[in-house]
Amino acid sequence: MADQPLRPALPLFPLSTVLYPQGQLRLRIFERRYLDMVRECTRGDGYFGVCLILQGHEVGEPAVPAAIGTLARIADFNHREDGLLGIVAEGGERFRVRQTRVRSDGLAIGEVELWPVEAAQAVPVEFALLQTILERLIENMAPQWRHAPRSAYDDASWLGFRLAELLPLQPDEQQRMLELTDPLRRLAELRDILPRFQKA
Repeated sequence: MADQPLRPALPLFPLSTVLYPQGQLRLRIFERRYLDMVRECTRGDGYFGVCLILQGHEVGEPAVPAAIGTLARIADFNHREDGLLGIVAEGGERFRVRQTRVRSDGLAIGEVELWPVEAAQAVPVEFALLQTILERLIENMAPQWRHAPRSAYDDASWLGFRLAELLPLQPDEQQRMLELTDPLRRLAELRDILPRFQKA
C-alpha cells in the first residue's frame, strides 16, 4: 500500500456503521460541525470521510475513529419532515488516516492515504450460494440495488461489499470486511459467518 496518493485535508465523519465502496448511506445532519461540513463539501469537491467509531459517540465530544475508512461523496440532500437536513452519501475509495486534528468546532480533519480500487475478480463457483443470498437480501432490504446488472453479482468485490452492508454483522466484523484487501478471502469469511444467521 506504499506510495498511494494523498488527499488534502479531509473532513471525517465518525459513525457507528461502516460505509463500503459503491455503498450508500442516508444520514440525518443536525450538529453544527456537520452542517458546516456539508456546506463546505458542497462548495468544494463534495467529499468527506466515513470512519467507524472505535470509542465515543456520534453526538457530542469528538469520537475516536478507525484508521481505515471510506471516501463519501454527497450525492443528494433534502430537508426532512422533522426539519433536519438529510443527505445521501455514496462510498468511494478506502483510505488510511495518517494523522488527524480537531478543529475548534469539534470537526475532525484527517490527512488520508487512498487505497487502490480492488481489481475485478470473478466469483468462484464455491461462492454461488452467496450470490443467491444477496439477491434475496436486495429484494427485501435494498431496493437501490434491484436493477444491478448480473455482471455485478459476478464481481467478487461488489458481492462481498454488498453482503457486508446488508448482513447483520457486528461493528468489528463490518470493519474487518472493509479492511480486507483480498475479495475472495472476504467472501470466504462471510460464508463462514452465515450459519450464525441461519440458526437465528
